[in-house]
Amino acid sequence: MELKTVLEALYQNRSQEHLANDPLSFCHRFNEPQDQEVAGLIASSFAYGNVKIIKKNLAVIFDAMGPSPRRFVEGFDPAEGMRLFSGFKHRFNDGRDLCALLLACRIMIEEAGSVEKWLLRFHDPASEDITGTLSGFSEAVKALDLAPVFGAGGVPADSYFPFFFPSPASGSACKRLCMYLRWMVRPADGIDLGIWKGISPAQLVIPVDAHIQRICRFLGFSNRKQGDWRMACEITRALREIDPQDPVKYDFSICHLGISEGCDGKDRLKCAACPIGDFCSAGTE
Repeated sequence: MELKTVLEALYQNRSQEHLANDPLSFCHRFNEPQDQEVAGLIASSFAYGNVKIIKKNLAVIFDAMGPSPRRFVEGFDPAEGMRLFSGFKHRFNDGRDLCALLLACRIMIEEAGSVEKWLLRFHDPASEDITGTLSGFSEAVKALDLAPVFGAGGVPADSYFPFFFPSPASGSACKRLCMYLRWMVRPADGIDLGIWKGISPAQLVIPVDAHIQRICRFLGFSNRKQGDWRMACEITRALREIDPQDPVKYDFSICHLGISEGCDGKDRLKCAACPIGDFCSAGTE
């Protein structure tokens, strides 16, 4: 049996239970694309750390935003937001960072009509992938005037707002931004949303988290030990050999072998029952 056949079966077996255990589930709370793209930017930005804590803190944010994230952002007042989210904390991001993110989102919509249109200013449809897109987007967001939140001195040294917008130029894997684009760009399939049409799924780069880093090393997609942009591109190129038009198609399925199924490469019983076990080198490293 070929690896593609196994991955296709894994893809077909994705479940709503897996989705419920994923930050992407917050986008599915909303039916309108304009709400989904705003929800996606927020949910992906805080998608780091323990998944239970991520979901708990995202619930706090979206409960406060009400039925339409787009309308909330369009009418967002930084001073009021600072009061509303004064006690918010997600690891090293606080309510001030959240308010800066909401303000940045408001500015993007005011300037371009949507987050997608604002981001597309940095996208080259002829490029192999989104390396230049993310580099341009992240630097431009960090250059926005966020004085209503941070004051005239710019983003202070003790703020982790820049953490929301890493860049491939610095070597970062940009996991959360790659995940956001996957949610928005990949064809709607019950998991991803397919609401952005200006970027080809063939240009996406896989979001490398600890699960993708570990499992894709076991599968031989990369030998790198550091989960950086080079590893993300290596894994994506390997997946592009399997599906040139949609290389990150299998990301959700592979990732949830770790998130939802508990794969750590050490449990022999789980390895024996694992659908990718015949292709995996777990336990040999």
